[in-house]
Amino acid sequence: MRYQITGKQIDIGEALQTHVKAELGEIIEKYAQRPTDASIVFSKAGYELVCEATIHLSTGLTAQAKGHATEIYAAFESCREKMDKQMRRYKRRLRNHHATRTAPVEYGPGASYILAPIEEPEEADTAALAEHVIIAEMETKIASLTVGEAVMQMELGGLKFLIFRNVGHGGVNVVYVRDDKNIGWIDPANDK
Repeated sequence: MRYQITGKQIDIGEALQTHVKAELGEIIEKYAQRPTDASIVFSKAGYELVCEATIHLSTGLTAQAKGHATEIYAAFESCREKMDKQMRRYKRRLRNHHATRTAPVEYGPGASYILAPIEEPEEADTAALAEHVIIAEMETKIASLTVGEAVMQMELGGLKFLIFRNVGHGGVNVVYVRDDKNIGWIDPANDK
């Protein structure tokens, strides 16, 4: 397993790196048998230190956690506890997911755009309301998942929504967290 332990304007010592590798190694060995890499970033947010951890599994799923504290080891421990809780919570689903999926998750290309906000027109200029200026154009990846895998990925990543390509029919779908904390699933009519 590859570890990438970095600090944003913080010096990360060998002792901390060894501690992080040992602690995360325990969690990963206990819950996820086939991890590929882990990225841990330490940074400052005001008077607090922040630890953000992302673990990529060989099946394509990603688990993320974030911890805050006034000391760097305490920030990591907070993050580690959240990661442990997430992985423990999804242990059965992770193991079942490994058994049913024989190949890693496939990612297809997609386009992502950032649009500039439109200032209020002085007069009733409706044509100006329809024009948005693209200020950034990026390439993104869309995973091919089942609905259950998409929900698990959304929850593991702490996301509000997830766009994915449905393995069942190849169409683009969306799962999201509703205001009532239930999960919504958008599956447009797939006419072929």
